[in-house]
Amino acid sequence: MLDRYRAPHHRGTLADANLSYSASNPLCGDELTLQLRRESGRVADAMFQARACSIVQASADLMIDAITGQPLSAVSSLAQRFRAVVTGADDAVDELGSLNAFSAVRKLPVRQKCALLPWESLEFMLGGRSS
Repeated sequence: MLDRYRAPHHRGTLADANLSYSASNPLCGDELTLQLRRESGRVADAMFQARACSIVQASADLMIDAITGQPLSAVSSLAQRFRAVVTGADDAVDELGSLNAFSAVRKLPVRQKCALLPWESLEFMLGGRSS
């Protein structure tokens, strides 16, 4: 997870984004902007910018790996599975691949918010949740 914080693959701006959302965690000061290009019912590309802890940034970076090229219905389902694993509602971590690393934060409720910030932003952008 630390390697994705130190050398993220998806940090920057997305010039042709057609969705953008900025979120923050007022408890710790984390700030995140997620940009996404949606085409033909799929996530074509995404990028993030953050002034945030390593968990937020690694979560955002690995999330973008997982959602790029995916149909929006699959993205929504993945977000729900990720939330369940991070919060301890589900132990099906083997389905999440590299996102499994975030199952460790289930024991730390404050850090759950960090891991979920990018995913909640994504869900809000796609109309699945309200923030």
